[in-house]
Amino acid sequence: MVQHDTKSTAISISESSAPLGSPNQEPDLRVGLAEGLDSARLLLDGYFRLGSLTIEPGAYELGAEGNEVAMVDDQGHLIARAPELHLVPKEQSQCSFTLPKNSIGRDFHWQRHIRQTFRGALAVRCFERGSITLINHIALEDYLEAVVCSEMSPDASEEFLKAHCVISRSWVLAQLQPRTSDAGTETASWTDVGAHSHYDVCNDDHCQRYHGIGAVNAAARSALATTRGEVLWSEGAVCDARFSKCCGGITEQFSTCWQDVDFSYLQPLPDCPPGKAEFAPPLTNEAAARKFIDSRPQVFCNVSDPQLLETILPDFDSETGDFFRWQVRYTQEELSKIISDRSGKDFGDILGLEPLQRGPSGRICSLRIVGSKCSQIVSKELAIRHMLSSSHLYSSTFYVEKLSTGSVPHTFVLHGAGWGHGVGLCQIGAAAMAHSGHDYQQILAHYFQGTELKRLY
Repeated sequence: MVQHDTKSTAISISESSAPLGSPNQEPDLRVGLAEGLDSARLLLDGYFRLGSLTIEPGAYELGAEGNEVAMVDDQGHLIARAPELHLVPKEQSQCSFTLPKNSIGRDFHWQRHIRQTFRGALAVRCFERGSITLINHIALEDYLEAVVCSEMSPDASEEFLKAHCVISRSWVLAQLQPRTSDAGTETASWTDVGAHSHYDVCNDDHCQRYHGIGAVNAAARSALATTRGEVLWSEGAVCDARFSKCCGGITEQFSTCWQDVDFSYLQPLPDCPPGKAEFAPPLTNEAAARKFIDSRPQVFCNVSDPQLLETILPDFDSETGDFFRWQVRYTQEELSKIISDRSGKDFGDILGLEPLQRGPSGRICSLRIVGSKCSQIVSKELAIRHMLSSSHLYSSTFYVEKLSTGSVPHTFVLHGAGWGHGVGLCQIGAAAMAHSGHDYQQILAHYFQGTELKRLY
């Protein structure tokens, strides 16, 4: 069981013979790589089976033709056409496939297209007429190898990589619950809000980043091998081990961000050693939240050393340099347009952004937008971050400064803290803990108090 002193705490590891639905067996996953495409470029490295056909290495085009998928080679010759194409590598360890231009960070400020290479099988299907979906079929541990090198830099401390292997494994297994299908067999079912109906998890920030094998290194493989099958366990179940980029100094409780339920291991806590907290939850009133946001407390995730950040963050995350404390400035015209575009309503002039409720970490979970023509209450932190930005605000831990020369503000300045929802493990804080000498068990004990480590397979 977890103690509270992160300098001496270690989570105990026990063996289990009953992982979710498949005792002592590593599960397979269906990972959605892209959907809603009319076509996609595909590069095969190695030989793949497509039914009775053997597909040679090379470049191919996948496209939707009505309700069917067509696969064409680089000379324009039709290889196959069917409602679903399933490409299976002939040699798992020697074959891969590449999407030269796949989208990541969808709807966030780091959205872009990158080249991604994957192991495993590829299924291509038309679930809707004129639209193809790409799904990677892969074993869980192979999936995790790419996840930990996509979420954070593979150059981070190996103890941090081990901790991330455990939470990423725990999170995905917590989402996959056994259910009985119409045929009477047990299958996996997505249980989180915003369900994926055609696959288990997506490859992007909505679930976990899964950007392929390009960044995988020896340290990541070692961390995965050391923690193989290990999950966080509490009250007879795998923990829903959430994580975000930077909590800002205090982690958040589950219900502030998602369903109105809470877990004993996802509670608000200062991101620092015991007895060292400058601020402690709850920060639910405006004065306390403002004082916290205006401060720079000495917490694990208060990292400004560029060399350390370079070993922690992937290249595209490194572009975000002000994640611990930040400001966003809008003119009246800019903010009213953003809110109108997001809501589909004409608010007129924006007169105020009024926090109605904050979570224990200071994150706003209910906000009233007051306009000269109408008002609206927005609930839950992600919806608030979405409503007030053309992409997303870094977090909903902010207060609003209004500048005006009359009755209508001409400028709104949002003063904020942290990056992400703040629930569970703080990735920047955990990486800093590892850098300062904490092992992965101590890191997990800090962020998920009251849990144990259990090896499922």
